[in-house]
Amino acid sequence: MNETQRNWRPATALVHGGTARSAFGETSEAIFLTQGFVYETAEAAEARFKGEAPGFIYSRYANPTVDMFEKRMCLLEGAEDARATASGMAAVSAALLCSVRSGDHVVAARALFGSCRWVIETLMPRYGIETTLVDGTKMEEWEAAVRPNTKLFFLESPTNPTLEVIDIAAVAKVANGIGARVVVDNVFATPLQQKPLELGAHVVVYSATKHIDGQGRCLGGIVLSDKKWIDENLHDYFRHTGPSLSPFNAWTLLKGLETLPVRVRQQTESAARLAGHLACHPGIAKVIYPGRNDHPQADIIARQMKGGSTLICFEVKGGKQGAFRMQNALETIRISNNLGDAKSLITHPATTTHKNLTDEARAELGINPGTVRLSVGLEDADDLIDDLDRALEKAA
Repeated sequence: MNETQRNWRPATALVHGGTARSAFGETSEAIFLTQGFVYETAEAAEARFKGEAPGFIYSRYANPTVDMFEKRMCLLEGAEDARATASGMAAVSAALLCSVRSGDHVVAARALFGSCRWVIETLMPRYGIETTLVDGTKMEEWEAAVRPNTKLFFLESPTNPTLEVIDIAAVAKVANGIGARVVVDNVFATPLQQKPLELGAHVVVYSATKHIDGQGRCLGGIVLSDKKWIDENLHDYFRHTGPSLSPFNAWTLLKGLETLPVRVRQQTESAARLAGHLACHPGIAKVIYPGRNDHPQADIIARQMKGGSTLICFEVKGGKQGAFRMQNALETIRISNNLGDAKSLITHPATTTHKNLTDEARAELGINPGTVRLSVGLEDADDLIDDLDRALEKAA
């Protein structure tokens, strides 16, 4: 990384950062659809495998196109190193499992995406790793959960789907006091709205499927941290278990990064407007949106985030039936469990992303029968408001 790259502002870094051109001097990044690489001599192969000479060995380990995506994400996140993965859950699993072993203890915020909770509650205990779930918004619960063998803290903020915001700096302070690492899933904030590493977190993970691609095209994920942690923890796990990202998907994600600031800015502006409209609607019982003064963690948001969110959580009156009638009456907004897309997408968490939780666990998280999650896209905000108003009128 040269000095010019370090001084680039995000929008510039997301267009030019990490680019490595071939001898053809192409404008767009090249896609290196290759499994392996050849060496001029046997001695050159030996030196490369020993790490004594630079270069690529095998695309499961590293690939030129994937490398460009990793470097560009490092510039955006302010991280020293990264490994791109085949999906967001591959990134989460790699970041967590490479850090712990049998006998260790992990503390996680209970408000997690359903698959993340499965990793914490089901998978880790199978390998002898103890886990504890806490209310991530209550610092006393993080402190009380600490044990002599606690090695890792895990959280997402804002949370899925209720958009709780956790004080990352405060959690990092507790972790640093016991020598534990903090892993943050930063998908809902995007690297443009929140910088976990600057707040004291040690590892950041993304589902690049979401805003980074942001156009419904491909899967991807990434883990970012300091080089020492990646070399000592993630490198061998990644090399030998094979969660690597496809070069074609890496190229698609590079193209997505070029427009990320424009898309997120527009989506956030529209989401804030829709949240304000829904908060006054008689068919809505509750609206949660980071950036509104009535958000439960508004003071933390003001310190921790540079903007709101592209997502809104709201509760439709009439419970599950009311939420279903509203979704079925929508004409522009589509029903889908994805998010961060150019198209506005809505889902009912209790029957989709969080269906495997018990009724009690969902209630504890604030996921009620009428709760829906809306991911705001790039459509005209007035068209989205009209669509919601028509659907809510039918739902009533």
